[in-house]
Amino acid sequence: MGNSLKHKWIVYALSVLVAAIAAHESMGLLFLLVIVLLICIYKRYNILHCIGVIILGIVSFLHFSTQICKVHQPLELPAVLTWTDEYKINGSKLRGFMKDESGRKIYVTYELNNEEEKNRLESIPLVGMRFEIMGELEKPKLPNHQYAFNMVGYLKSKGAIGILQISDWAYIDTKSTITQRISVQRHDLIQHIENTFPNSLAAEAQSLLIGYQENVDFEMIRAYQKLGITHLFAISGLHIAIVSLILFQGLLRLGVRRELATILLLIALPIYGVIAGGAPSVWRAVLVVEFILITQVIWKLPMDDALSISFIFFVFLEPWSIYQIGFQLSYLATLSLIYSGNLLNRYQSWIVQSFLITFVCQLIVYPLLLFHFFEISISSLIANIVFVPLFSFIILPINIVLLIASYIPGQLVEILFFIYEPIRTLLSQFILWLQALPYQMWIPGKPNLLLMIFAYFSVFCFFYLFDNGAKVWKYVLVLFIPIILIEIGTKWTEEMKISFISVGQGDCILIELPYKGEVYLIDTGGVLRFEQEDWEETKEPYEIGRQIVVPYLKGKGINRIDKLIITHADSDHVEGAEEVLKEIEVREIHISPNSYKKDVMNDLNEEAKRKGIPIKEQMAGTKWSINGYTFQYLWPMDLTYEGNNDSLVLYVTKGSFQALFTGDLEAEGEEQLLKLYPKLNNIDILKAGHHGSKTSSSQQFVKTLMPKVTIFSTGEGNRYGHPHHEVTERFEYYGLKTLDTKDTGTIEISVSSKGMVVFRSHLLFKH
Repeated sequence: MGNSLKHKWIVYALSVLVAAIAAHESMGLLFLLVIVLLICIYKRYNILHCIGVIILGIVSFLHFSTQICKVHQPLELPAVLTWTDEYKINGSKLRGFMKDESGRKIYVTYELNNEEEKNRLESIPLVGMRFEIMGELEKPKLPNHQYAFNMVGYLKSKGAIGILQISDWAYIDTKSTITQRISVQRHDLIQHIENTFPNSLAAEAQSLLIGYQENVDFEMIRAYQKLGITHLFAISGLHIAIVSLILFQGLLRLGVRRELATILLLIALPIYGVIAGGAPSVWRAVLVVEFILITQVIWKLPMDDALSISFIFFVFLEPWSIYQIGFQLSYLATLSLIYSGNLLNRYQSWIVQSFLITFVCQLIVYPLLLFHFFEISISSLIANIVFVPLFSFIILPINIVLLIASYIPGQLVEILFFIYEPIRTLLSQFILWLQALPYQMWIPGKPNLLLMIFAYFSVFCFFYLFDNGAKVWKYVLVLFIPIILIEIGTKWTEEMKISFISVGQGDCILIELPYKGEVYLIDTGGVLRFEQEDWEETKEPYEIGRQIVVPYLKGKGINRIDKLIITHADSDHVEGAEEVLKEIEVREIHISPNSYKKDVMNDLNEEAKRKGIPIKEQMAGTKWSINGYTFQYLWPMDLTYEGNNDSLVLYVTKGSFQALFTGDLEAEGEEQLLKLYPKLNNIDILKAGHHGSKTSSSQQFVKTLMPKVTIFSTGEGNRYGHPHHEVTERFEYYGLKTLDTKDTGTIEISVSSKGMVVFRSHLLFKH
């Protein structure tokens, strides 16, 4: 039986994958089992294997469907819920996953009452604690746009019921299990590292040793992303292999027999898997090693079979894990290395092999990376050659030694920290310098499903041609055709696109000329921040630019902004600019005269100076044309900056098409605008001034302009009540169409000679 199944488990894993997708999405997708069956026939598997693959797929589908149905059953409140080890205390919020009595997960949020309560909850491990919960189930908010974080998708990937806002809770008891006890030890280990390691080393040790990444500085995370080495902070197969080797060899040197050492390793690895946070990459590596060790006494299990069995096991336990990005990348990358063994074995040089390992991994995951993150690090091909061995064979073992030394009484660990900390600090400074070098990121945007399929088809063709010794030009051509199509895919459009990005209570408008000839961004959104006590401050503040605007730009394949236009110096229009400048090339910045003197502009001014980006003050009369489109500033008229009524007002025309972007211009400015430009009427697109405040969009202004579409850029539940009722009634009175980003999400308008097409992002997520 063992030999008959060798190298065949992969098709059984594919069968389970198809079943899981069909159970989540549509029963009709079970037809994909036919493709798996055709693979079996092509591989000339016997009839029993072919039947087995189909039966496994159908049985798996029924099993997964039952599990998913349980998730969709309503939660009765009050409920008894138990904390898992997936939770986080940040600022004044406690968020994470709890389980009900039947084992279903639910995402909970709790508003901490005071600093004392926060300190108490931080000092104890919550895992295993049972509470009687009172609260209210909330509907997950729809994402701001199609490239933003999707809470609905996140809950789906976790197999969670929904979101529960806790209003009150009462402690019952602590449910003691083996995993709970191990999780408590993990919590204690996190605290131990935090208390004994220097601040500059603690976050890295927590991440490398036990998979806890909450304290890693965002600037460093972004540096690793740009170099394509973020996987070094995830506990991977290489980590598990090194830990296994250290433990196994240590036991042998202590005189433990090989058989007993193997048994002890089998026991220790799952414990380490729990301590390390149980990420997909951790369990994948643990399960593969476990299966290989167990099967040594029965039959030698090939690596591809061990990986496939671990996949089946994992998905049977948690069918929703197939939607987790870490799960997808982990299995794909490992699979690529297993099946590219012939390629790697052709070369003896470790440098060439290191390059090829990185190349193969990047090649197999690049369509998936683009789908999820819209960008790829080009420098990773070189960076991984240096940093993978550095972290795996030097930094990781050093951290293991430091952790062991931290439990030994005396000054030993202090001496080791004294030696290691300055060296590690220099390495961090080098990494930050390295990531700042230009042209490291390829940002083609999010590929559509058809391009994704074509890209993977080309990757498989590449490996096939390479294995068969084809000429270089053939497999290079096969590889680069989809890459070129992905690069031009987001740019190949004859229309001008105007996107009103949903940034909450603020403005952010993207203008893309045909074929992305030029790209302009009007304002960048921002958050109005209010005074908070120190304990309420979050570790990383919510940043509109980084979390909303930049993903939208990258999702659309925009790596360059020709003109960043800051209409005026209000935080809800300018605060996100600094993050945009850090991530996207900006060629010049336009501002209202003397607005740069305001404090809220300081971060923008400093970042622009650091990057050498010219800041140009603009007034009425500035005009430029490109590809038949004319852009003209109509306002302000003087050099004195006094606030909203000194907003830059941009007027865009082509033929009969007209669009007007008014910033936060109020009624007084609108009146002056109509006097100065009497021919300004019957426009196509109006960005309503000041988010629809009653101080803007005056009766005369609306009546004169008679816009075909008016956009209000507001935030859900905003404290100002924007847009004000009397303003919306004014537009309704004249039968004018209005849209509000708080209701529709990001609004994209395509403009061509045939007219305008309006797209609302929330339509993508409503069923």
